[in-house]
Amino acid sequence: MPRTIPLFPLNLVVFPGEKLNLHIFEPRYRQLVRDCIESDLTFGIPPFLNDGVSELGTEVRLLSVEKAYDSGELDIKTKAVGVFRIREFYREAPGKLYAAGQVDTIEDDPEEDPALKVRINEYVRQLYDTLGLRKIFLDLPPSYRIYDIAHNLGFSTEQEYQLLQATSELERQAMVLEHLENVLPIILETERLKDRARLNGHFKNLTPPNF
Repeated sequence: MPRTIPLFPLNLVVFPGEKLNLHIFEPRYRQLVRDCIESDLTFGIPPFLNDGVSELGTEVRLLSVEKAYDSGELDIKTKAVGVFRIREFYREAPGKLYAAGQVDTIEDDPEEDPALKVRINEYVRQLYDTLGLRKIFLDLPPSYRIYDIAHNLGFSTEQEYQLLQATSELERQAMVLEHLENVLPIILETERLKDRARLNGHFKNLTPPNF
């Protein structure tokens, strides 16, 4: 069933479950936050890509206003709750400064493939070890979803949007596995070359081979 929600286009992709902190300074979005508080509204963040508002976006709920400035600016905390598709975009909601859209909620299949999860785990461990992010990997709960690691896999914004288009965890697993199989060898080789460059000019203690 289509419904109309306020929209806050941004140059980024937000994934369901993600917590996002925002500094609100434009009058139209200060009005949007006030309306969310007064009417318990959610709002949508569609990525602004290629000079346009994307068809898909992420619905977020306002959690709290952390700080209200004398200027009227606000620091807010939000949490993403789902994905929607814009049927019709309105540059201004009726009687409002901010944009809005008639949207449909996208249903998602959360079932994953345990075998793919094992392979992804190994690749992610290698990636995070190489980049010095091992603590992030160790802090991941066993039940983590692809959305929980998507911002730390080296995706471009356009690739993150493709991930947002996937309507099942299985599809996202396949996309991430293919991405890691392509980029991990490049990252490992880059780190190896950096290590060699750091050794240039240093005295090397090498054990010669026996022959």
